[in-house]
Amino acid sequence: MKLLPVFALATAMALLPVEPSHARLLAAPTPAVSAGAQADHGSALPSDSVYQLPAVLTDQHGKAGDWRSRRGKPQLVAMFYSYCRYICPLIIESGKAVERQLTPAQQAKLGVLYISMDPARDTPKRLAEVVRERRIDDTHWTLASPRAADVRGVAGVLDIKYRQLSDGEFNHTSALILLDADGRILARTEKMGSDVDPAFLAAVRAVL
Repeated sequence: MKLLPVFALATAMALLPVEPSHARLLAAPTPAVSAGAQADHGSALPSDSVYQLPAVLTDQHGKAGDWRSRRGKPQLVAMFYSYCRYICPLIIESGKAVERQLTPAQQAKLGVLYISMDPARDTPKRLAEVVRERRIDDTHWTLASPRAADVRGVAGVLDIKYRQLSDGEFNHTSALILLDADGRILARTEKMGSDVDPAFLAAVRAVL
């Protein structure tokens, strides 16, 4: 099975017009590994893992690395950009709301990764400012920018549709995505805000 055509299709889909967001939850098939099991880094990636796509991310500390290094731990993932004035702060608060519903032990088992779609402006310095402004606990959270050439691919495998507007702003999907330890999408919600989607929260708890 060749994976390249799949990622080419995902990249194209990321550029489709963004429809108005509605709250929804999409659960993937039950993962082959048991809940809470750590993935074996020496084993082959599942064919439906988002980590099949190589992507180098640079975080708020200026540390660069392939996102596949996050394999082995479930991840709560979203895409955003720091200069967004309206929905992106809500996407951040939605992730924090999910985290507040978890015990400290559960929080320690979950990685939180927010990926910028605007790497030209979202430098490590800017991302560190967001961490301070939004009072983000960066012991659990990573804010990171991919290389410009990788943004479309990352958005495609996460099924995030976006387009840049003439004023430099972005029209984009607002979603929280749950990955298992091997990078397979288990659940997704577009319900934003402090009132956490109960089905999505249940999926998060089940994988920890």
